[in-house]
Order: sequence, then structure tokens, then C-alpha cells
Amino acid sequence: MQLNKEAAGDDLGLTLQTGFVTKALVGLFGSDRFRLAVSADGSTFFDGLSVDNANGIVDQPRLPRFKAYTNYDNYVGVGTWTKIAINNTDYNDQSAFDAPKNRFVAPVDGTYLFGATLMYKVKASTSARMSGRLVLNGTTEIRGSFGEISGAHVSEATALWLQTMISLTAGDTVELQGNFRVADGYFAADHTSFWGCKVG
Repeated sequence: MQLNKEAAGDDLGLTLQTGFVTKALVGLFGSDRFRLAVSADGSTFFDGLSVDNANGIVDQPRLPRFKAYTNYDNYVGVGTWTKIAINNTDYNDQSAFDAPKNRFVAPVDGTYLFGATLMYKVKASTSARMSGRLVLNGTTEIRGSFGEISGAHVSEATALWLQTMISLTAGDTVELQGNFRVADGYFAADHTSFWGCKVG
């Protein structure tokens, strides 16, 4: 079977309905990109997949993902786990990161990959020992996310990288926390960051 449309801006594809209400579109709609789009009401559609006809690269425009950072030096005392004020975003098109509350909020159930960079900045003594972790729902340390730099620190150069994966339920939150041993210090502006995406 061969299907054809006269111009790139025309529509060509399959319309899938329930009770005569369109729930999905598969094909070339409005362009020559291949689209898979879904709808709850038949009028507002969300692209789940979009394939560029020029190069075959697949986009997932609704896939939750973000990259965020703090825009000021966060002071943290000795022996106290403190939420880092990750308050700005480099990328947050799906609005999954809540910058005013400094945390990611899972929009749907699924498996998520998270990472973070914590940059040390001296307050009074470079004998500080920096640690970090990712925390579920404000209370539970996520397995595999804890780390510490136990050697000598250099201000605005010593960094700690964290990465882990976790299964979340819609509404669960994930935040970045920091701590110091021996001496207090700062988590540096701009370079202290937090990122994540849905992977399954």
C-alpha cells in the first residue's frame, strides 16, 4: 500500500479513535516529520515521538528532564545535612523541576536517572570535608547517591559528582543535600548543579 500527500504541510496518516473521539495520530501531520501523538479529549495532542525525516533522529518532546543550578554560594555548617537551594534552570521545558522549592517532582510513575555536581568554596578553612547526597521526599537518602571528598580541598576547584537511578511514583520529590565535616563552608554558585531525566 502506498499513501501520498501533495505537500509537506498536508496531513497523511492514521487516526485512532475510541467512541469516535481521536486518541492517537500516527503519520506525517503538518510536516514530513513522522509523528506519534496522543490525546485525552481529541482536541489537544501531545507528541510522544517525532522523527526528523532529514536525518532519522528521534525526539521525545514530552520526556521529563531538567538541568538546574544554584545562583549563589550556599553556606552549610558542620554535621548538618542541608538542602542546596537549586533555584535556576538551564533546561526545564517539561516543568518537572520546581525551582522555588529546589526539587524535582516526578510527573508520572517510572524509572529516573539523576546526577549532581557539588563545588566546594572555602569559608575559613580548607580542612573542610564535603559530602553530598540525593534525598527522596525530603527524608530518605537514595541508595547509591552518597559521596564524600575525604582529601584536601581547593576552593572553587574541588568537586563531588553523584549519580544514581531510582523508581518513582508520580508526586515523589528528589532534592540535593550537602554537608561538611571538620569545618564549615559553601557550595559554590553556578557550578553546583542537579540534573535528571526519565529513562523507563
